[in-house]
Amino acid sequence: MPAEYTVRVSADNRFILCVNGHRVGDGPARGDLAHWRYERFDLASYLQPGHNLITATVWNFGVFAPVAQMSDRTAFLLESEATGPNGISTPEGWLVEEEPGHRPLDRSSVTIKTYFASGPGEEIDASKFDWNWNSDSPGANWVPAASPMRDSIFAGVNHAHSADTTGDNPWGLIPDALPHMEYSPTSAGRTVVFDTTLPSYKRMQDFVAFPSKAVPLAENTHFHFILDRGTLTTAFPKLIVSGGKGAHIVLTYSEALYDKNEHKGDRDSIDYTDSNGTKYTRQALGLTDSFLPDGDSHRVFMPLWWRTWRYLDLDITTGSEPLTLESLEAFFTAYPFQERATFQTGDQDLDKIWDISWRTARLDAHETYMDTPYYEQLQYIGDTRIQALISYTVAGDDRLGRQAIVAFDQSRIPEGITRSRYPSNLPQNIPTFSLLWIGMLHDYWMYRPDPQAVRDEIPGTRDVLAWFAKYEASDGLLSRLPWWSFIDWVPSGDIPTYDEHGESCVTTLQYLGAIIDAADIERNLGDPVLATRYQSRIDHIRSGLTSKCWVPSRGLLADNPGQKMFNQQANILGVLYDVIPKDRQQDVLLRMLAIEPGTTPNGVLAASYYFRFYLARALLHAEQGQEHEDKDHAVMADDYLKSLDPWRKLLPLHFSTWPEIPGDTRSDSHAWSAHPIYDMLTLVAGIGPASPGFATVRIAPHLGPLDHLTATFPHPQGDLKVEYHREGSGVTATIILPAALTGNFVYNGKTHPLKPGRNEIRAK
Repeated sequence: MPAEYTVRVSADNRFILCVNGHRVGDGPARGDLAHWRYERFDLASYLQPGHNLITATVWNFGVFAPVAQMSDRTAFLLESEATGPNGISTPEGWLVEEEPGHRPLDRSSVTIKTYFASGPGEEIDASKFDWNWNSDSPGANWVPAASPMRDSIFAGVNHAHSADTTGDNPWGLIPDALPHMEYSPTSAGRTVVFDTTLPSYKRMQDFVAFPSKAVPLAENTHFHFILDRGTLTTAFPKLIVSGGKGAHIVLTYSEALYDKNEHKGDRDSIDYTDSNGTKYTRQALGLTDSFLPDGDSHRVFMPLWWRTWRYLDLDITTGSEPLTLESLEAFFTAYPFQERATFQTGDQDLDKIWDISWRTARLDAHETYMDTPYYEQLQYIGDTRIQALISYTVAGDDRLGRQAIVAFDQSRIPEGITRSRYPSNLPQNIPTFSLLWIGMLHDYWMYRPDPQAVRDEIPGTRDVLAWFAKYEASDGLLSRLPWWSFIDWVPSGDIPTYDEHGESCVTTLQYLGAIIDAADIERNLGDPVLATRYQSRIDHIRSGLTSKCWVPSRGLLADNPGQKMFNQQANILGVLYDVIPKDRQQDVLLRMLAIEPGTTPNGVLAASYYFRFYLARALLHAEQGQEHEDKDHAVMADDYLKSLDPWRKLLPLHFSTWPEIPGDTRSDSHAWSAHPIYDMLTLVAGIGPASPGFATVRIAPHLGPLDHLTATFPHPQGDLKVEYHREGSGVTATIILPAALTGNFVYNGKTHPLKPGRNEIRAK
């Protein structure tokens, strides 16, 4: 047997590769046609002496495909790196058949009324399905594979023995730089609801035991199960049944259970009581799959794409034959991040916030980052910037972040700006997200020792800022931009707003931040002359914002020069980018900290969970700018833990991941709300880069009410460890730096140098 047998595999839309009946892997990772990934697999461990069967399921869901899925036509490619007579490259020797028994379902398969972009439900009709496809006995429907550039193109689901991509084709094949996604067993859930129309069922406990044990279901009866995992997951469900010809099984995947008005409550709650005092069982709503058994034994339902659920609803109507539910398994899938960072304080709420944040970050990271694993599965810049920072600091892994930076650059339209989300077959432009892409690039430059990757993206940053410069008015403020200039959700909808001249303060503030970051990059890696020109623009824009947007009587920045609309977002950015006078920043931050998401105190619109990421950055920035001038100002970041109250208030509602917005949220798992895990490491434990590439470290803890803290941080040179104990108004710190790393420890405005290895500090 060979020690190695490597193949390169790709498909449009996707494939699942098997060898001798064993699943090897799937793919390809999503991209656009000009940057179409192929995967590499070593088949050696799957091969056996003598005959070997290499098979693949290839599918293209056409108009039902996820919005994140780009496509040209159905195709499959496998290239063996082995040479000689034992090569297995397509198309020679391969057969293909169209699978009539597996099809995508239309939009009616989603039982909740909301925007849904993550792809269709699926149906397997066992009576039509070729159950012998993955065997040595292909049926009469198998035909020799053809080139996709010819007319023999198959739609829907196909089984391949495949089609090649030789000749003039639209796929610009590139290797996938990411590791294969995790694929590991996980719980499908335990039965928490069971009911049936058959009154003779007395041993209800037998059915509640499913799926840990098989259960027989009588003919001509309706059965209903709801399973609860306890936490949300992203996984492939695998249901095996026997018998039951004429039965219909509907699986509904739900983040939470809903009342009759489609409202969620406590995520642990199964029942609720309405205003009339009537008790009801909550219902699962969302994406559904369908399985039609044919009466034979050991029939397997498993969708081609993974599902997201905490609650899994099985609605079963049997026909003229009894049906046995043999088993229900699940296989977790996500990007294979490892949780290398640790954070321990003895505060149980902080432990839960950490765990929930990490689970949210994991479920929202696959072949791309995703805003939500349930509703959209799209890589948006606003969410992705936060997700990438979590990846760098908790997992010490920059590969998915690098993928995102490059993808957004590749998405740029001829005018210069990026798309708001990518890959996406439905173009969307949010110009302000292009500004955040520049910030994301600056983040990467600071955290990762990879300056060339940053240099490669500098031309894109110049094009983005050149586009925005066309909308910069003579006073330095941005006028109304085309498309959707989203900043954040607020209780009244979203911002920004504009004055009678079409100018916006908060949009201009984001623009200012992007130019500050771009100037820093140009000064160090690009064109210093351009950096000087950027600095002139920075000074001019700051002056315009101060004169047009600062309202002394309110002590706040307005959302637009009309000075009638106020929000947290403008004032957070005003501190972060030093537009608000330094002697007023402490007062503004104290007022911003007192505002909770979903509220509008004194006419100031609150920031969402998402934008409170920038509140934490403003607290840290204010300290770094003032720590040698004003001690009271320097400890502002010690109030950060108070700002976690909105997350603490979600804990009694038993969220297992963080929601999109306060209140009646659509999404129960939204990556942009997971930033507390990043804040705990970089602000509370106080660990961050002091120079580009994390070449040196700055450690400035903000313990707030905590009396001790230990943390581990995955620095590029190795794990960095800290331990703090409060002593009166001071702190003792044990800090272990890896390899040759040096830096400074800052506490109460005093700086202590750090050397590689162990450092013992007593700070007052």
